[in-house]
Amino acid sequence: MVGFTEGALVKKLMELNASQQSIQTLSLWLIHHRKQSSVIIKVWFKEFCKSKDNRKLIFLYLANDIIQNSKKKGPELSKAFASVLPKAFEHMKHFDDKTKYKACRLISIWEERGIYDKSQITRLKATFFDPDSESNDEPGTPPLPLPKKIRKVENKERKERKRSETEVEVDGTKELHITLSPRTPGDDPPETEEVIKVMMDLENAASSDAAVRERIASLPPEVSQESLLENLKDNLSAERLSLAVNEATALLDDYNGRLQAEMKDRKRLSAMLRYYTLSQQQLLQQAESRLEEYKQKLKKTRALREKVKSHVPNLPDLTQLPDVTGGLAPLPSAGDLFNM
Repeated sequence: MVGFTEGALVKKLMELNASQQSIQTLSLWLIHHRKQSSVIIKVWFKEFCKSKDNRKLIFLYLANDIIQNSKKKGPELSKAFASVLPKAFEHMKHFDDKTKYKACRLISIWEERGIYDKSQITRLKATFFDPDSESNDEPGTPPLPLPKKIRKVENKERKERKRSETEVEVDGTKELHITLSPRTPGDDPPETEEVIKVMMDLENAASSDAAVRERIASLPPEVSQESLLENLKDNLSAERLSLAVNEATALLDDYNGRLQAEMKDRKRLSAMLRYYTLSQQQLLQQAESRLEEYKQKLKKTRALREKVKSHVPNLPDLTQLPDVTGGLAPLPSAGDLFNM
């Protein structure tokens, strides 16, 4: 990985996206360089304020991952974040209830896990809601002012939260990282390779199996029409029909199972594509923003180049010096200087 510099951090924050992998990778890198906590917080908050509204929640998810994973390794970062989080939440006061709910979930988790003390939690909540509101369960500690239905979801999520540990290498050092809730908005966007694999697998799905469909279409009518049982004349014909019915049943059972699996895979692919599209839209917005930024830089550079060109004819020629007669004489060479 790249060594820590302020410029490297700015670049990584600009490239940050909503995927769990992106957040975890940057979180690990920052925790590894936690001795630079003052610079990290300064740059994080500066870039948070500059970021578009739809990216501010991603910055908070990064902060959450850092705060919780750095707790055991060193309190520098969690303490440093505590100083800027109220200001960060102030920037989100005008957001819609759904986004504010997601931000408040972070506060609830920090309170639940003892990340910050009661006074700090109260201060964080107060940036969103009036501490003296009648809807508060306790004075000075406002809860999430959202419908009961959403609170039930919050309670369910609290019970279902899981931790998974992964060992990764950061700047040549192995680090143990815990993936903590909440997950990123919606869900983790799938990797491109994963989407491609599912799509390729579906190319051979049951609905595309023309051979099996032809076999089913060619089944004799006797295996599905009860009225034809009257045509049975002896035990031999009955045994033959029983064998045909069993084969048809096995064929249809297998094909129906494959169709159900295909439906499940297509639903999964549909969800993957939805999250993948959202992540690509975010990446597109980042690319557009970056392109616009560098277009402006190019414009300024070109303007400066033109100014430099216009000033060149008016500048003195430093390759020559005035001689005793007032004319211009060439500058002496290094050899001439030594001979002198």
